[in-house]
Amino acid sequence: MDENQLAEELRLTIGRLVRTVRTADTMPPGESAVLGYLDRGGPLTTADIAHRRGVSHQSAAKAVKELLTQGLVRTEAHPSDGRKLLLHLTPTGSGRLAEERRRRADWLGTAIDDVLSSDERKTLEAALPLLSRLTTHLSGK
Repeated sequence: MDENQLAEELRLTIGRLVRTVRTADTMPPGESAVLGYLDRGGPLTTADIAHRRGVSHQSAAKAVKELLTQGLVRTEAHPSDGRKLLLHLTPTGSGRLAEERRRRADWLGTAIDDVLSSDERKTLEAALPLLSRLTTHLSGK
């Protein structure tokens, strides 16, 4: 298999895995994505979230509005631009995100345990730093 075939197989396989694992979620993908961005990146504006997700401002604003209604995020005035609001993850939002992540990990962990041999689990574990390096390289960080 040449590097382009390997790259395409990797992209397809990881994409299918991510989409499959997300079926364990109990909240819409846009909402869980917003919570994840706030958890990893701290306070952000709706425009920041839209940019990071690659969606329209309106799409991001819809998810943010629902999260505000549920008390999963809160707003505060932007310190340098009074026209903007910064979104913060609330303790309730943090708990909900942890619950979603735990559900995904439990489901995937059970599948790993059911399907992979001990040697295969070690191989998968050994591949994680490689995947992390690729991600870091591609994201320019």
